[in-house]
This record gives sequence, structure tokens and C-alpha cells, in this order.
Amino acid sequence: MGLTTPVDDNLASNALLEKLTPQDRARLAPHLTAFDLAAGHVLHPAGEDVDETWFPCGGAMAAFCVSTNQGANQVEVAVVGREGAVGGIVSNGHLPAYATAEVRFAGRFLRIKTAALELAKLESLPLRHWFSRYSDCLLAQVFQTAACNATHTIAQRTAKWLLAAAARTNGNVFELTQDELAQMLGVGRTFVNGTLKALRDKQVIATRRGFIEIKDTAALRRMSCGCTVAIEEHFDIVLQGIYAS
Repeated sequence: MGLTTPVDDNLASNALLEKLTPQDRARLAPHLTAFDLAAGHVLHPAGEDVDETWFPCGGAMAAFCVSTNQGANQVEVAVVGREGAVGGIVSNGHLPAYATAEVRFAGRFLRIKTAALELAKLESLPLRHWFSRYSDCLLAQVFQTAACNATHTIAQRTAKWLLAAAARTNGNVFELTQDELAQMLGVGRTFVNGTLKALRDKQVIATRRGFIEIKDTAALRRMSCGCTVAIEEHFDIVLQGIYAS
């Protein structure tokens, strides 16, 4: 359900929107509606037209997932938090989604109809360029994820995922089960259990039922693969200042 909270109060909670010019924010603001969404809420399913675009705010985060084994499993290929958007950023609408986008961490999302976003982009060349640059960053994340999954260990990938979640939400405590993390990484739960235990033993993280907390970010970075830094550096070059360090 849409909220009565004024949308202007939420624009600064999404770095992609906050960095727009006042004129471009004014173009989008009348078309934005704020929603509080629960984890697991599907923003758009694979195969359906992407007729809405969503901007996660604050600690909210979404994920793109691709089905494997005839739909039996969903593997995460990219995550989007307050640094970005989910939906029709580049396309002209009426194109089917290849991946399912769903809420990973509950929170506030701003929604705009993709048709309204497209109209605003036609009116503003800087707005078109800004979203095209973001799309480049999102594609880079997908490329890096593919390379990471093929070459790096489960421990490295787990550390990378936790660091990415922290950067995209500006937080260090996540409501996340070990089963969910295993599914997102596309590995068995026993492998994730062992990895998390090793991180707990080194006091890098703490866990309680349904939650994971980062205790030592510097140590987690040392355990992570170089993919974490590669994505951060690309974001900083293409869209300086929206990816939190």
C-alpha cells in the first residue's frame, strides 16, 4: 500500500535520486509513490513487462535472481540498494524482464511508472545520461558476479556479498537466514554454515537466529575477493559518490 509520507522526504534516502539536479528531481517527484515492502515481495517477475521502476531507500535492498534447473532454484546475480534502481532504466518499456527482481531487505521503496520515467528522460538529456551511467554500473556488477562465481571460493564470495550489502544499505546488521544466503550464492547450506562459523570464530561476524552482523569490516575485506574493490572503483569512476564506502 502506498504511504502518505511526502515523497520529497525520501529522495535523499536514495543516492541515485539525491544526486539528480533539482530540476530533474522536480520532474520525477510528482510521479513517485512511497511504499514499505516486506522481504520476498516481487517487484517484477521474469517474463513480464517491466512497467514500474523502484528506488530502494535507506536500508532497503532488492536482488535480481535467475532461475536454474527448470525453475527449481533461484540464483542471485546482482543486488541493488540505496545506490540504485530496479526496473526500466534504459529500455523504452514493454520489454519482458529476464530476471526476477524481489525485495531482499525490507524497507522503503519509491515507485515510478516506467512510462512516466521515460517521458522525463525525453525532457532531460542529463537525466538520460545519469540513468545510462547507472545501467553501465549494474551491468558491470553482473559481469563481475559471473567471473566471481566461476573463480572464487565460497568464503570469498560470502565476504563479498556481506560487504556489498553493507555498502548498499549503510548498515552492518542484516535479517538473513543461512538458507537464504546459501540460495543466493547458489551453494549448499553446509558450505555456508562452515564459512559463517569460521567468520564467527575469528570475530569477523556475529550471528543470531535469522540475523548476521558484521563486526570487523576491515577483516572481512581482507577475506573477500578483489571483486568487491573492482565494483566500488567502477561505481566511483562512472557515478562518483553514490556507492557508499
